[in-house]
Amino acid sequence: MTAPLYTRDILRLAANIPGQRGFDELNGDTETRSPTCGSRMRVAVELNGAGQVVALTQAVEACAFGQAAAALMGRSAQGRTRTDIETAIGVIEAWLDGDDAAGDGWPGIAALEPVRRRKGRHGAVLLPFRALLAAMERR
Repeated sequence: MTAPLYTRDILRLAANIPGQRGFDELNGDTETRSPTCGSRMRVAVELNGAGQVVALTQAVEACAFGQAAAALMGRSAQGRTRTDIETAIGVIEAWLDGDDAAGDGWPGIAALEPVRRRKGRHGAVLLPFRALLAAMERR
């Protein structure tokens, strides 16, 4: 028997995205799309003088993997810098590509284990982190 694609943990995360708003509420903010799956996100971010995230709002149109990743990103973004997010993206990419040692690239990312065998969904998982980085670069 095959393991389920969307686990209870993934569905719980997908249903609890911090700072979630509708797309029309974040109309002028950074929008990022995943070319592999069509998921899209808008992120608005507030940074302090040290370049750390102090507030985050996001609009998410994605599969459950992308929504769960947005939840994980939103839960742990506060206090992170651009360098932190760039590093996290690289580590998460390595983890998705099979590097088990990279599993702690972001708090809770192990909940997305089933996506590792679905290469076509990797873009949805990376999308929230790329959207956050793009929003930070605009500030």
